[in-house]
Amino acid sequence: MNRYLSLACTTVVAAALLVLGEGVAAAAPGFQMPFPCGQVWSGQTRSDHSPANAVDFNRTDDLNDPVVASAGGTVSRSESEGDVSYGQWIEIDHGSGWRTRYAHLSVRRVSVGQSVSIGQLIGNVGSTGGSSGPHLHFEQRLNGVAQKIVFNGSQIFYWGTRSYTSNNRCGGGNPYTPQEVCGSGYSVIDSAALGTSGRTYLLYNSGNGYNCVATIKSVNIGTASAVSAFLEVAGGTRTTDSGSYKYYAGPVKRSAPGKCVKWGGSVGSASYASPFEHCG
Repeated sequence: MNRYLSLACTTVVAAALLVLGEGVAAAAPGFQMPFPCGQVWSGQTRSDHSPANAVDFNRTDDLNDPVVASAGGTVSRSESEGDVSYGQWIEIDHGSGWRTRYAHLSVRRVSVGQSVSIGQLIGNVGSTGGSSGPHLHFEQRLNGVAQKIVFNGSQIFYWGTRSYTSNNRCGGGNPYTPQEVCGSGYSVIDSAALGTSGRTYLLYNSGNGYNCVATIKSVNIGTASAVSAFLEVAGGTRTTDSGSYKYYAGPVKRSAPGKCVKWGGSVGSASYASPFEHCG
């Protein structure tokens, strides 16, 4: 069964340069693949796709993999169409008539009007809407018209399937931030480096009084490897999230009114454990 097939998908793509109206040229942004640096994805184009110039991206076990901005811009749409069409989807306006769309997401992580930078996490791969299996439906549009997709200055293959390696923000690190792991309302109050392997963070939400710990990897990003995060409230038991994860461990959340906390985590053999601190 072809995991790319969708019951209903929609529009577009970007070319390197298009001439508009009275000889005005609109240069395309420097579009990159909508995935973190170094990831390899299979991209399928087909003439009966809707729109035909869209591409469906797929790889093994890709459900909930991160989707990042193909170029910088402003979020122009963040929609949920239920179990039809795009399902959960996002559109980014890059200026000069250029927009990109990211469809069938499991999670939308940005809102309308928000500015995003290239490589910033905007959502996760899903199978919402008219989708027969997890994949990312991606479009580049110019003035509302689907264009053939260009990444890193080169047009992708039409028609059929090819493998592509992302050059999006190479050297830019993990697409997840500790705030994205812990959720809305949490702010970093402390952190500790795990050598060059990553960093563990302690966050606090003043709205609900909860602490949160997240450990963010700096190595083997996108590949499952050992990582952990823990949080212990004085007088209580330690809560740990530990496993083989692609990007981070956590969130580990506990309420600690009037008490000190011990926190930390690990990536591979590098670890950190705080003393009891941040009391109250």
